[in-house]
Amino acid sequence: MSEGQHGAPVHVSEQDAEELLRELVAIPSSSGAEQEASQYLAQWMGEHGFRARVDEVGNAVGERGRGGKQIVLLGHIDTFPGTVPVRVNGRKLYGRGSVDAKGPLATMVVAAAAADLPPDTQLIVIGATDEESAGSRGARHILDRYSPVVCIIGEPGRWDRITLGYKGRLKMDWSWRGPLAHSAAPAPSPAEVAVDTWRSVQDFADARNMGRSGLFQRLEPRLVRLNTGRDGAYGWARMDIILRLPPDMNTGEVESSLRQLGHGARMRVYGQEQAFVAEKSNLLTRAILAAVRAEGGKPRFVHKTGTSDMDVVAAVWACPIVAYGPGDSSLDHTPHEHIDLDEYLRALRVLRQALQTLVDQVGNAELGMLTE
Repeated sequence: MSEGQHGAPVHVSEQDAEELLRELVAIPSSSGAEQEASQYLAQWMGEHGFRARVDEVGNAVGERGRGGKQIVLLGHIDTFPGTVPVRVNGRKLYGRGSVDAKGPLATMVVAAAAADLPPDTQLIVIGATDEESAGSRGARHILDRYSPVVCIIGEPGRWDRITLGYKGRLKMDWSWRGPLAHSAAPAPSPAEVAVDTWRSVQDFADARNMGRSGLFQRLEPRLVRLNTGRDGAYGWARMDIILRLPPDMNTGEVESSLRQLGHGARMRVYGQEQAFVAEKSNLLTRAILAAVRAEGGKPRFVHKTGTSDMDVVAAVWACPIVAYGPGDSSLDHTPHEHIDLDEYLRALRVLRQALQTLVDQVGNAELGMLTE
């Protein structure tokens, strides 16, 4: 396709859209090993009307149009570790990443290919790397490279729902080492020191949650791993803890409080992400709501208790933003991960219509009007 054709819409059949998703899911791409999947997606985009490339950190990037008004569709191409055998059972596609989040990413790519762009509008689709780790390297790499007027994050939430917000996050590695004592002695064992620390974290969360209801508004700690052992006359204990923060809790404040609960242990706190909640009434939400209704759905807004790249980019880009995509997010990271292909196609029709509405409105609007 010549450079002059990159603004022209390319219609992708539903059969080809399903093939794209199956091929993408079949390529393993856990965090740090996304190169083959990114190259495949960039090649597909290059063959379907995009200027496409794999960038310096492995993101698959596709661009259409050259206007100053940018619409960014940001998904992620990496997956949670582990293998889910790829197979199709009826209309269900099984495989790691089918829901989280290659289904939403493929939806965005196919919908973006079909958009008829005004001269002053640029459409950018990104399959970001490293979203499933604490680094979000792919999203952070593009923060100062784009200045979108509208952004859609590709995450599963079902075809008829719009995700407005995600909780924040802290990760904590805790490690303790001390002299062993006889099991009949009163000195605590390494396991008891770890359990006491974990209970202190729980007590801290319980205190902060007084008067709060609903998971999205609560501070939720999770003990991910606990190991103990001995090294000669010394024992050791290690824990990995993740805390999910509501929007009104600052990551720095929570981290400072946690460091006072260490029981003399070493602590590494990392993966800090501040929670974010988007506005629910603007040209972006109206476009998706109308498209869901046109497809026969009854749309609703949801808030997620996990994190996403929305937490990374939203405050910096300061534009209308939501997350949208097919798939049941309760299947994320599970050995049963699968997506309903009919839902995938339904979400594709919704996003295709919503995206065309958006590019038309963005093309006709003054920049200052786009957040109203």
